[in-house]
Order: sequence, then structure tokens, then C-alpha cells
Amino acid sequence: MKAIEVKKLVKQYARTHERAVDGISFSVKQGEFFAFLGPNGAGKTTTISILTTTLRKTAGQVLIAGHDLDHETKQIREKVGIIFQKPSLDKTLSAEQNIRFHACLYGMFMYRPAFWLMPSAYKKRVQELAEIVGLQNNLFQPINKLSGGMQRKLEIIRSLMHMPDILFLDEPTQGLDAVSRRALWNYINLVRREHGTTVFLTTHYIDEAEGADSMAIIDHGKIVFSGAPQKLKTKLNVKKLEDAYVELLG
Repeated sequence: MKAIEVKKLVKQYARTHERAVDGISFSVKQGEFFAFLGPNGAGKTTTISILTTTLRKTAGQVLIAGHDLDHETKQIREKVGIIFQKPSLDKTLSAEQNIRFHACLYGMFMYRPAFWLMPSAYKKRVQELAEIVGLQNNLFQPINKLSGGMQRKLEIIRSLMHMPDILFLDEPTQGLDAVSRRALWNYINLVRREHGTTVFLTTHYIDEAEGADSMAIIDHGKIVFSGAPQKLKTKLNVKKLEDAYVELLG
């Protein structure tokens, strides 16, 4: 079964001559680790925003977990988790309150006005994820008291709360220290193994895509390569994916 199917996807913003996304097609198998790479302005974030229902497409067909993007956005949102490149936290709330509202909006738990009133399953999940990313000592601090890296960790916790079938990661480790970055990837790999979660990654840390099952590289709105990382390395006769990526786009 395909977790993601994209056919001839187009996005053209108003009052622009060039398409941000220009008729791209690709698919991602269920449980696969898929990397979607490209330089700044290539169309990566536009594509991921369309796939996660936060941006309207101009043309094309998109199926997410078997659901049609044009008619089943609610069902799609229930299946996906998202870590966006740009922060989307409510700065009037504490870290834990941001998590609690998100979990309740997804229908995971009935809302309670305080952390200690929430079910034990909620509290256990929050504390487990907080320990993984190193935020256990900051859960009850106001957002404006957290550093940029801490806020990034909070968004990671929030996106993983409901065990999504498909996890979209848009520059997930940007702003994280090396220890937190490794801990996050160890956890994502664990989730993939134990729950069959599909991972869709965009990143400028090309080494993070070395272990991808398949990938696509987009440039100026068009797919310029599609296939396994090893296929591109073999084609360009290099050992590291980053070297192949630079050579292809350079």
C-alpha cells in the first residue's frame, strides 16, 4: 500500500509567472523512510504544506494514507504528524499546555484544566517524550522563557503525541544540539520499527537522508532525481550522499 501518492502536482502563487511546484509526481510506500531534498526555494516546503493540508494546490492529485486531499482533509489530518520548519506554538501558554491542547484537539484525551488532572496515559506519554528530547525540566515553563532549541524540542513532542501513521519532518533538527539530534533520530527509527510509521523528511543536513529507503530531489519546482540514495551515489561514483547531492545540483 502507498502511504503517499502524488501525481502531476502543481502550485502557482498569485501574481507570479513561475510555478513553485511544476507538475511533480512521486510515491512513498507504507513504512518507508522517504527524503525530499533540494535547495532553498526549490519547492520543498510548498510541497509538504500541500501534503499536510495547510496549503491549497493549483492542480494535480494527492492521496495520503488512501485519502483524497480534495475531499478528505479531516481524515488525512488524523493520520499525520507534522514538525514544521517555522514555529507554530502559542506563546501565551506553557510548554505542557501547548502539548495538552494539541492532544485534546486530536481527540486523544478529554481536556482537563491542569496537567495533574489529565489521565495517567497522557502524563506518561508527555514525560516519556520530554525525556527523549531533553525537555523534562522545562515542561511547565512559559514559551517565552524557552530558547529556540527548546521550542523546537517542544514541537517535536507535540507532533509525536498521537503516534501518527505518517510523520512529516520539515527541517526537524534545525536548532537542536548534537545530543538532542541523535536522540530524536534514535526515537524516530524506533517508532518506524515498532509501529511501521512512514517518515517524510526534508532537510539541509544531507547526512540525515543517508539511511532513506528512497528519495526525490527537487530543483526549481521540478523533480531532478528519484530513487534510492545508493542509486545516485553509484551514478555519480561518490561514497557520500552529500557529495552526490552537491554534484547533481552544482
